[in-house]
Amino acid sequence: MELSGDTSVPMYQQIKNAIKKKIVSGEWEPGYMIPSENQLALELGASRMTINRPLRELTAVGLLKRVHGLGTFVAEPPRQASLIKLRSIAEEIQSQGKIHRADVLFLSKVSAQGEVIEGMNVRAGSPLFQLKVVHYQDNIPIQMESRYVNPEKVPYFIDVDFTTTTSTDYLVSQIRPDELEHIVQAMMPDDFIAKHLVIPLTEPCLRLKRRTWEKGTIVTAVDMIYPSSRYDLGARYLPSTET
Repeated sequence: MELSGDTSVPMYQQIKNAIKKKIVSGEWEPGYMIPSENQLALELGASRMTINRPLRELTAVGLLKRVHGLGTFVAEPPRQASLIKLRSIAEEIQSQGKIHRADVLFLSKVSAQGEVIEGMNVRAGSPLFQLKVVHYQDNIPIQMESRYVNPEKVPYFIDVDFTTTTSTDYLVSQIRPDELEHIVQAMMPDDFIAKHLVIPLTEPCLRLKRRTWEKGTIVTAVDMIYPSSRYDLGARYLPSTET
């Protein structure tokens, strides 16, 4: 990275200008992980304190995004999840030219208990399939999916490899949903969520709770949890003449 060499301009400002130039020119594209503070300090012959200031200021104005435990990236427009149609997160990510991958944390047959009984409208102890998976965009975790599925409606769900397909894509291939419910909530992460989404416990999250019915029976209930700094939830509707 080349600096201007103008001694009348403070070193931190020269570094800030050089980084901004690479971003604005497109040399460093959205999602690109920039060199670490140590790497920049070594390359430019500056202290880490001098490097830290331009990174902090460029993050504050939205040109950079610092991901806890991963590094500093060129910021990109937040991904927007649809509240209208059933669209898999893999499709959303790939439509933007990014790479999707998924890590399955848990997939098993469980007995309904606690809030799940009401959420799935089943009796206590009823068998259910449970799936927990983290979805990544270009190796950055952007969604934790926690899903329950009615085995009477989708008996082979537990046999699917959800690293090669998403649960949404599989379920849509098996059923014809005739009713959807969406609830959006703000929440703070617990230790488990923070660990797997690689965020601090102080970062708020967005939770999209979705239930899907077919012929009056709940097929699946899912919580999709997004770090607020990496995702937006939105919807677009056609106007109605009704009042």
